Amino acid sequence: MTDKLPPNLLALFAARPPLRWVEPSDHAPEKRRTAPIGGVAAFLPELQKYKETDNYQPTESWLEMRDRKKREKAEAAAKLKTEGPKQFKPNEDPNIRGDAFKTLIVARLSYDADERDLEREFGRFGPIERIRIITDTHAHEKPNKKKKPHRGYAFVVFEREKDMRGKNHSNPSPPMLYDHLFQARWIYLEDVALKLAHP
Repeated sequence: MTDKLPPNLLALFAARPPLRWVEPSDHAPEKRRTAPIGGVAAFLPELQKYKETDNYQPTESWLEMRDRKKREKAEAAAKLKTEGPKQFKPNEDPNIRGDAFKTLIVARLSYDADERDLEREFGRFGPIERIRIITDTHAHEKPNKKKKPHRGYAFVVFEREKDMRGKNHSNPSPPMLYDHLFQARWIYLEDVALKLAHP
């Protein structure tokens, strides 16, 4: 049927020329050879030499660190529970002076307060023998923490026990102070001493 077409249309049905022959980039399958496979016995002396000269120290993972800290904390708590009462010797502490029955603990103390403020507030109850605001003696060992003037609590030692009790002798709940320097609550030191001596 196509032989009846004119030449200009027969040219549209002509076959394409054959592809240009190029040399293959790979070996023929029948000529292909792979590298021979041998054992690892020749490398065993080098492996043993590497083990002897290697100084690798395995690092602690975060899971191991978490477990270690938890274990150390539990051991420290158990040690404090067993050995703490044995080491509690308040009579041998050089920083403790005065009678516990004449001493008040003032807590939640403002960092702006000093001994004069405490003397002004508590001096109205009676003569005061000693005022001690507790400071952090290990602040130089904590360079990353903000340095504070004191720890936020103090001890007030009165000359007489009745002055320490004041008008609140019959009141079971400790009194409170509200001032620009004080939002303090104080308790009787003798109660703390009894709880420490008889846990």
